Amino acid sequence: MKRILIILILLIASQTVSAQLFSKEKIKNIENFDKQRVSWGFYLGLNSYDYQFNYEEDQPDILVETSTGFSVGLVSNLRLNDYFDLRFEPGLFITTRNLQYDPSYFNGIESTSSDLMREVKSTYVHFPLLLKVSTKRFNNIKPFIIGGFSTALNLSSNEENPDDNAAGQFRTKKNVLFYELGFGIDFYNQWFKFTPSIRGVFALNDELVRDEDPNSPWTGNVTTMKTRGVFLNFTFQ
Repeated sequence: MKRILIILILLIASQTVSAQLFSKEKIKNIENFDKQRVSWGFYLGLNSYDYQFNYEEDQPDILVETSTGFSVGLVSNLRLNDYFDLRFEPGLFITTRNLQYDPSYFNGIESTSSDLMREVKSTYVHFPLLLKVSTKRFNNIKPFIIGGFSTALNLSSNEENPDDNAAGQFRTKKNVLFYELGFGIDFYNQWFKFTPSIRGVFALNDELVRDEDPNSPWTGNVTTMKTRGVFLNFTFQ
């Protein structure tokens, strides 16, 4: 469903862009909007988080079942010039991931079906600082690319929990660092600017809190576990 939604948005955006590019110059909506030194807005969106695992030894991959989460946040935009903007976009991102272990991880260890599955719920308070690089505005559209770095506080983290996977607790770290890359299109309406955008986020630090047992079937073979994800945001300014 998420992929279908993204494809539909891209098709609609491409048709709108084509109509703007191959039509005569039109009256510009909110023509002086981008001349503001500082502007504000908010966004709503969807997210899909995954994990990238690196392993100590060659064993079957830990499978990650992703789900579509919800995002909401604020936008503050500092205009540097006609093509560059500095943006701060704090937000709340809610998601769930399910980890599926292969039975081979438990060779020689008594286990149940519940041991093969771990649910990881995450509620990130996200703080990205981004550089937006735009093209020249044509009629009422302006494509851009965006990128930067961010930090996130995982409110669902159980890093301090003394129990580990032996007691059914899969633990993740509270603080995560990311770099982000994406693109989007500004659409200038009569009263506001609407911006759909797609962004990839990639963690820089390992998030896994390891079990007390160094040979734990859940964490013993994992070198690093890093978040990666896709955001689909709809911004209103």
